[in-house]
Amino acid sequence: MIAIGSDHGGFDLKEQVKQHLRDKGYEVKDFGCFDKSSVDYPDFGIAAARAVANGECEKGIVVCTTGIGISIAANKVKGIRCALCSDTLSAKMTRLHNDANMLALGGGMVGVNLGLDIVDTFLETPFSGEEKHARRIRKIAEAEEQE
Repeated sequence: MIAIGSDHGGFDLKEQVKQHLRDKGYEVKDFGCFDKSSVDYPDFGIAAARAVANGECEKGIVVCTTGIGISIAANKVKGIRCALCSDTLSAKMTRLHNDANMLALGGGMVGVNLGLDIVDTFLETPFSGEEKHARRIRKIAEAEEQE
């Protein structure tokens, strides 16, 4: 299952991503928002991130106008590695090297076609499993435990 969430600035792209994922056979859990009324992105980014961190959802996708704020919010949840991507190469590399478990998109930064390509690349790229990358991820997790 894929967790998804957005604020009002990411609502349109979130809805497109949600439908795209369902069309591809993914189960999607939508943590809001549910219309274009002004809301606070941390409420929805954190809710989606918690679902990924606790194992309810395998991965998550969050969207705000730039993707910056909602990615910062999601990354405050222990165990989350949320990457803001504006191109498919970044989406591929964050999965291969960082084993990112959440993707952030900027609804005002990327169009629908590119956004969907980024989502597909993120979800279809496995973690490389290379020891150097696993070691780096462990160091991030250790630092998170110390904070």
